[in-house]
Amino acid sequence: MANPEQQVFGDAFKPAEIAQRVQQMGVAKARASALTVLVLSILAGAFVSLGALLFIVVTTGSELGFGITRFIGGLAFCLGLVLVVIGGAELFTGNNLLAMAWASKLIDTGEVLRNWLLVYTGNVIGCLATIILVLLADTAALSGGAVGNTAIGIAAAKADLGIMQAFVRGVLCNALVCMAVWLALGGHSVTDKFLALLLPISAFVALGFEHSIANWFFLPYGMMLDSASVGFSGAVMNLILVSIGNILGGTLLVAGVYWLAYLRPTQLPKAS
Repeated sequence: MANPEQQVFGDAFKPAEIAQRVQQMGVAKARASALTVLVLSILAGAFVSLGALLFIVVTTGSELGFGITRFIGGLAFCLGLVLVVIGGAELFTGNNLLAMAWASKLIDTGEVLRNWLLVYTGNVIGCLATIILVLLADTAALSGGAVGNTAIGIAAAKADLGIMQAFVRGVLCNALVCMAVWLALGGHSVTDKFLALLLPISAFVALGFEHSIANWFFLPYGMMLDSASVGFSGAVMNLILVSIGNILGGTLLVAGVYWLAYLRPTQLPKAS
């Protein structure tokens, strides 16, 4: 008789196996060379920015209704995470899963912070470089300038978010992003990974949650198009709060929970 777990999971890695893979991946990422990490991080910033730009274009002028438009925009945004996970790049939000290897004492705090700092810096460089290219391409002029107006409106709305809104939306966002990475690690093929990413990423976008690296594209791009409409202090506050929220969402709600479920040290009861 077939193993019930095999019937449920097919050829995918089981959750306990995914936890081991995430832990091993965390050690490798924490100890990778600085240049490799930085280059792959710049790529990830560019990839996420392209996904954000596609979201702007797809949602511009849509008459499909709020929910459907947001969901389709979320599917478009998946471009960024698909390129990161399948193409190979280092994204700050996904790398919050390094907390699992840290909790198991396989890497120390300094190694975690080194990785996060390098990756965050590279992601920001990738986002800002992509903005320069998008401005030179004058993508904002598409649809008679409507694309630019959409980008400005998105940035202005993000800069106007309240403190609690930005923080909690950041927490919820990275819970879904890290779950997307987790599910993708459960697959073997490119198709498996692609399908695993779609719903969690589309969901966080459709639900209006906040992704710190994507916001390094949305906010500066909107400000470059119309600095008067996007408050500078609000944009800075958004980036700070969302980044902190992303860290907590990824480390506590995903890495922490799964570490407790599958990787925590266990002590067998002594024989009587």
